Amino acid sequence: MLGVMDTEQIAVRLPRAELEALDELVERGVYPSRAAAVRAGVAAITALERRRTVDEAIVEGYRRVPPRPEDDAAALASLREAIAEEPW
Repeated sequence: MLGVMDTEQIAVRLPRAELEALDELVERGVYPSRAAAVRAGVAAITALERRRTVDEAIVEGYRRVPPRPEDDAAALASLREAIAEEPW
C-alpha cells in the first residue's frame, strides 16, 4: 500500500450514471471504496496503454524487417513441437 507521501489527491467529476455504477461496485464489495475503484481503473488503463505501446513496437519491427518464408516455417515447426509435447 502506498503511503500518504507517495500519493496525490485529485478531483474528478463523473456523470451521475457512472458514479452510481461505481457506488454499486463498492456496495457489492467489488472494491472497498470509490477511491480504490478509481485507482483500479487507472491501473487498468495504464496497463492497457503499456500493452498497446508494446504491440505497436512489435508491429513496427515486423514492418521494418518482415519475416521470411523460412522464418514462418521455423515458427510453425516450433509450434507443432510444443503442441506435441503437451501432456493432454
